[in-house]
Amino acid sequence: MAKSTLLICFLGLFSAFAAAADHSPLQDFCVAQSGSSVLVNGFACKDPKTVQADDFSFSGLHLPGNTSNKVGSRVTPVFVTQLPGLNTLGISLARVDYAPWGINPPHTHPRATEILVVLEGTLEVGFITSNPDNRLISKVLQKGDVFVFPQGLIHFQRNTGTGNAIAIAALGSQNPGVITVANAVFGSTPDVSMDILAKAFQVDKSVVAQFQSNF
Repeated sequence: MAKSTLLICFLGLFSAFAAAADHSPLQDFCVAQSGSSVLVNGFACKDPKTVQADDFSFSGLHLPGNTSNKVGSRVTPVFVTQLPGLNTLGISLARVDYAPWGINPPHTHPRATEILVVLEGTLEVGFITSNPDNRLISKVLQKGDVFVFPQGLIHFQRNTGTGNAIAIAALGSQNPGVITVANAVFGSTPDVSMDILAKAFQVDKSVVAQFQSNF
């Protein structure tokens, strides 16, 4: 009886994991069809007979991004919207350029784990674990070093060198999503109530108003 109960529990747990996993592709590829009015969890497929090599190709990652902005960084994404052939494949990547002391501000990817490799320069990187510990795990990376940011956790990068830095990030989703913490909290539309933010951050409402004005 005990063995039967254990087997049933095991099968139930296995079924739960199987249901939570991404489905395997049912065809060779599903190139995203631009302009489609069909709403699916992803993008509708282009007719395979019309697919060309350009659907699986993207050019431009050799070009430096313009870092002349308030944070001193620029992300050049290669997600499914830039590379239609990524549709249903569960991967994407991005180039990140950093001016000296530029940052890629604290943000999360709700649908993807990220692995980052430094091509040029020196980067301080880190992520913060979830409640209740909120532990900062950080490291300074040199050229050729790799670091991984677990899915959904807040993370950041900062160029600690006097020259420009470059990194390539690979992500485990065709459309990983990006939630930049400061922009989301202080730049939402409409604004989050000043009372809520003042209490959450334990600051005066005038400080909240100043933050919101910046976004």
